[in-house]
This record gives sequence, C-alpha cells and structure tokens, in this order.
Amino acid sequence: MMKIGFIGGGKMAQSLAKGFIAAGLSKAENMIASCHPTDHLSAEAFNSLGAKTVIENVPVVEKSDVVFISVKPTVVPIALQDVHQVSDGKLFLSIAMGVTIRQLERKLSQQARVVRVMPNTPAIIRKGCSVFVRGTKATDKDANITQTLLRSVGSCEEVPESLMDPITAVSGSGPAYVYLMIEALADGGVKMGLPRDLAYRLASQTVLGAGGMVRETETHPAKLKDDVTSPAGSTAAGLHFLEQNGFRASVIGAVEAATQRCAEIASTSD
Repeated sequence: MMKIGFIGGGKMAQSLAKGFIAAGLSKAENMIASCHPTDHLSAEAFNSLGAKTVIENVPVVEKSDVVFISVKPTVVPIALQDVHQVSDGKLFLSIAMGVTIRQLERKLSQQARVVRVMPNTPAIIRKGCSVFVRGTKATDKDANITQTLLRSVGSCEEVPESLMDPITAVSGSGPAYVYLMIEALADGGVKMGLPRDLAYRLASQTVLGAGGMVRETETHPAKLKDDVTSPAGSTAAGLHFLEQNGFRASVIGAVEAATQRCAEIASTSD
C-alpha cells in the first residue's frame, strides 16, 4: 500500500483520496493531509475518511512515498519553501493549475522528482480524466506510479507540457461547463412542464450516454449529431436555435478564456 500525502486538503485532494481508497491503492491510515488551521471543513473531510491531518507541511512529506501538491497556485511557492529541506528523493505530483515543471523544480531540492498532473473532479466516482507531464528528474517508475494512481480513478494520458493550459481548460474546467449544460437542459424541461427531479435525471443521463457514444463508437460527434437530427424535426429546430444564439462559439470562447487564465497564473508564479 502506498503512503500518500497531500499538501492542501481541498476538494480535489479529497476526491483523489477517496478514489485511491476505493481502488485499493492505499488505506486511509496511510494518508496524511496538511490543512490550513482555519480550513476545518477539509480537515474534517480527511478525518472522516480515517486519514491523519496536520497544519504543517513538513510531516506530510516526511511520512509519504508520494506527495500531492494540491494547494492554490498562489500558495505553491510558500508551501514548497516549507518542505524544501525534506524533499530529497521524494516524488511530488502537482495538481496546481498553471504552475509549470520549471517553477516546481526550482522551489524543491535538486534530488526531488516532480510530475505535473491535471486531474478533474469526477475522479471521486472513478470517472476522472487526467493527464501528466514528467519533470526532468522523474523516472519511468515515477511515470508508472502516476499512471497507476490516476488510472485507478479514470483515464490517464502522458502529454507534453505545452498542451497543459488548453487541457486544463477542456478537461479540468470542462465539468463545470457540462454541469451548466445539464442545469440549463433541465431548466428547459421544467419550463416545458417536466418535474424538476425527472428533468435532472433525464439531462444527466443524456449527457452521460452521449459522452459514452463518442468514446465507445469512436464516431465523430458531428456524425452522431446528424444521426439524431431528422429532417424538419424537433432536434433540427433546437440545434438551429443553439446556433443562432452562439452556443458553439460560447463554448469555444470559454475554453479560450480559461486557457488564457492558466497562462496568466503561470506568468504571475514566476
């Protein structure tokens, strides 16, 4: 069983911890998380799993084989400064948005190994979508450990770091866009007379099924869309309304805006 630590005990850290436990890769008693003294909710969440919580970062590194850096990007330099002296030979997996390999390695010991990771919150139900980038000192074994952990909570791919910002915008932020879509789809159903609980069940299952169709059939989404769209039918009318109101452009613009924000965060972390 791996000994896993989390510098920062927020929602993503909690999602990953629950996923690793569910997958049998670690036990709660082998996990430790550092939480800000005022962050009682995060501490309670980890304690409820059976994990240990502390208010200092050094014990997390000392007691762990793998350390997740899961604090806000602006806090990363402070957190890594805390643990610099105990980071020799440790494997750090950073999920901090926009913080580059170079920035991470510069703040840690030269003997520390770093992997930059971008998971997303569906990891809590083992349906996550993650990518990772190796640091300059990371070994094949480190990559295998990363893949083992992340594949236990969903899919995982290795990518070049140049793609991390747009990936963050698509899969890291993407669940929020999809939740908004589900909410709007359900609201439309309610407007047309559906009970709200039924509308949410139908909307969420529709999104789940449509995503499964794209992945499992490996058919282009445009073809799948056309297969649903009958001439002069209700789907054609609905799609026309979406196009008239800039649905496609809005989603593309959201990804562009999120990508730019990632780049801004990286530049302010230098």
